[in-house]
Amino acid sequence: MTKQLKYLLIIPLWSLFLFVDAQETQNTSYIRQEVMIRMRDGIKLHTIIHRPAAILEKLPFLLSRTPYGADQFIAPDKNDYVGPMAKEGYIFVNQDIRGRYKSEGKYVMMRPAHPKGSKEIDESTDAYDTIDWLLKNIENNNGKAGMYGISYDGWTAIMGTVKPHPALVAVSEQASPADMYMGDDFHHNGAFRLSYGFEYVFSQEAAKTDTTFSFPVYDTYDWYLKLGPLSNINEKYIHHKLPTWNNFVQHPDYDAFWQKQAVANQLDTSHVHVMNVAGWWDQEDFYGPLKIYETLENKGAGKKNTIVIGPWNHGQWAYWAGDQLGNIKFGSPTSDKFRTEIQAPWFAYHLKGKGEGRFPKAITYQTGSNAWKTYSEWPVSEVTPKNIYFHAGGKLSFETATQAEGSYASYLSDPSHPVPYRPRPIEATFQKGSRWSSWLAEDQRFVKDRPDVLSFETEPLLTDITVSGKILANLYAATSGTDADWIVKLIDVYPEGYKAEPKMGGYELIVASEILRGRYRNGFEQSKAIPANKVELYPIDLHQMNHVFKKGHKIMVQVQSSWFPLYDRNPQRFVPNIFKTREGDYQKATHKIYTSKQYPSSITLPIVKE
Repeated sequence: MTKQLKYLLIIPLWSLFLFVDAQETQNTSYIRQEVMIRMRDGIKLHTIIHRPAAILEKLPFLLSRTPYGADQFIAPDKNDYVGPMAKEGYIFVNQDIRGRYKSEGKYVMMRPAHPKGSKEIDESTDAYDTIDWLLKNIENNNGKAGMYGISYDGWTAIMGTVKPHPALVAVSEQASPADMYMGDDFHHNGAFRLSYGFEYVFSQEAAKTDTTFSFPVYDTYDWYLKLGPLSNINEKYIHHKLPTWNNFVQHPDYDAFWQKQAVANQLDTSHVHVMNVAGWWDQEDFYGPLKIYETLENKGAGKKNTIVIGPWNHGQWAYWAGDQLGNIKFGSPTSDKFRTEIQAPWFAYHLKGKGEGRFPKAITYQTGSNAWKTYSEWPVSEVTPKNIYFHAGGKLSFETATQAEGSYASYLSDPSHPVPYRPRPIEATFQKGSRWSSWLAEDQRFVKDRPDVLSFETEPLLTDITVSGKILANLYAATSGTDADWIVKLIDVYPEGYKAEPKMGGYELIVASEILRGRYRNGFEQSKAIPANKVELYPIDLHQMNHVFKKGHKIMVQVQSSWFPLYDRNPQRFVPNIFKTREGDYQKATHKIYTSKQYPSSITLPIVKE
């Protein structure tokens, strides 16, 4: 942290900014300029420009576009996030997007891009018009521009590549959302992210500047439980005044509304070089950068497309050392490495022609071994997919399930007593002192003994097992209800006698996890009731990892059917639209997870060949 830091605010969904008193930006080698830039439709966008006081060469632009207030950006040479680049010398530009803070126009959350040739405005056209204005009006520029940003700012950056200005050379989208229904902030696989979705939408749409919902209790678990059905949000609190919440209600399935927003349906390859940045424990947008990278790969981006994945939560690489996340220590300042050895050289080469430009296709931090790895492809192909099977008695092993057809483990899922997603009390997501940012690294023993959470684990490993790439859960399950949520967590269990750090003895660390709303087992465009008491296969994408389960550790899988209040409660009785549920729709249900030869529940792990 810089000495000029007054306090750090983690802004809801997708952005990090430093708030400072006016006098705190005086002792800087950068000159600040404030302008209103006219877009093609006449709307003016509020823009802050920082230029080095002493310009010894023509410089490129580095543009970041935000819904969180451009005024809040610290002078570049006082800002940890861009400090290494500030020493190199750039013209830094920060802009309020339409309808936010000091910019004119109407704010539309995640405004989709329009087809090429369209006369309609979007974030891509606004980026184009901004760059065009800068080139023509700011002296001593070298004719090149880059864009960068974290979360929403990362999304506006990647939107700049949809219809890019010829001068836009390099974009670093960092923790950008890619699909708000399939895997980012508002839904995962059809399951609605209740606390995050409600609190973020309120913060963005209740006023033109950020605001927070005032909870009457400290533990929001209680508030959300007493809230009752989702329909009470509109009926009791926001009264149909928040556009995005209304969209949730009107579009419960993966229809054209959500598909149009999805980055994969908007992106194409261009002349722009893209660096995608993700964190293994990103509690908001881990899915996004992986999906954007994959989309560009599939469209032939080739050497113009690269990915960096570190041991971080959402945006941790921006201002912190990155040597620790919660109780998990990494032994080196991983965020410092990103800022100085990855981000700064990458932009310097593409925008200023400095260096040799020999950047790996993929740079990922391998957790467990605590080492950076570079690859010529991602995911790596030199792996062997291998299933690790659930067995009776809570056992987990690579041996094929041999139990008889009726072998299963069961639990009673009660919507009136949902499993908390992190230890209580669950503070409001964005309030001071909230543990939201590190909940994915919490010790999972806090739910291990709940009767509605199943745990399967191996014996202590006799050798290291390295897993690198895509992970898939193959869950054979049945329910007495007609809908259900299935949550699978892949966990690294530390040895009880952990000499390196005794307090970590027995620690249960999530290394991959995901939820699937059962009504979408056959596709997300249309929900379908689950036949009661019928065994079905639920494939659940656990995304990617690069992790070493060390010798002496154990591999664990936990299965549960609620993660509250991060995800709304499944009524467990099928209703066409969960946002319109009523109190009487909620019911208890018995869920069975099968462990038999006929129905062999398992996790497919990509194991690195020795």
